[in-house]
Order: sequence, then C-alpha cells, then structure tokens
Amino acid sequence: MTQGKEDSVLRVSPEEALALVGEGYVYVDVRSEPEFERGHPAGALNVPISNRGPNGLVPNTEFLAIMEAAFGKNDRLLVGCQSGARSMKAVRILHEAGFTNLRELRTGFEGARDAFGRVEPGWNKKGLPVGTGFPPGQSYEDVKRRAR
Repeated sequence: MTQGKEDSVLRVSPEEALALVGEGYVYVDVRSEPEFERGHPAGALNVPISNRGPNGLVPNTEFLAIMEAAFGKNDRLLVGCQSGARSMKAVRILHEAGFTNLRELRTGFEGARDAFGRVEPGWNKKGLPVGTGFPPGQSYEDVKRRAR
C-alpha cells in the first residue's frame, strides 16, 4: 500500500484491493452507469462521481450527498474507477467530508500508467472477479434507495 500524496488515503494494488474486500471493505465504483454495467469488480456498488453528457463527463452533483446518506463516516470504503483519476478525486471529496477509512485502487478497473509511462494492470486485467450488468443491490439506483 502506498500513501496518497494529497491526503492520508492509502492507494492499493488490485491484489491488496481484493484482500480488503475479503476483510469487509465495500468497493464503491465511481464510474458512470454504462461503464459499471459493462463490467465491474464483483460485489461493487455504483455511485458515479460523474456522468456522460453530450460533451464528455459532467460532475454528479448528488455524489457526496448519496455517499453521506448511504455510508457512515467510519465505514470501510474502497474506491475505484477506470484508471485511478476519478477515484482519487472521489476520495479527496470524501476525505474532506470527514470519511476516515478510505482506500483507493490506484490502477482502477482497467489499469493506469506510472510516472514513466509503464502500464500497471488494473482489477480486470489481473483476472480478479468481475460482474456485469446491475446485480440486485449494486446499481446506483439501489444505492440511492439505500440512502433514503
């Protein structure tokens, strides 16, 4: 595990992320609903930090409110996206809002490039358990209902 530069959030590898899920961490996938539907870590919950608009990604203005309503500030949360950029933004927002037990999947679902341009494989590329579609209880709509 490596310490995040911007705050005290620990950034983890896909293997460390899988172990954390086994220890009871909830994987929160912050990608858009269509991305989540195509494939996500098995058991992940979808809470998009942004949504696809006609000109690219637009912020999900409900993100923090849904997270605060659905999870406690001390809940063990593992946050991931496609390649690590959106998940780092999400953990910064959550950390600033007082969430205390956050981990971030530094490679995301597909993988990320390091400072030298080398690709580090993500959850999917490592062959870790993957789900598709919107399994019951895991969709963004399900998480919003949980938050009510």
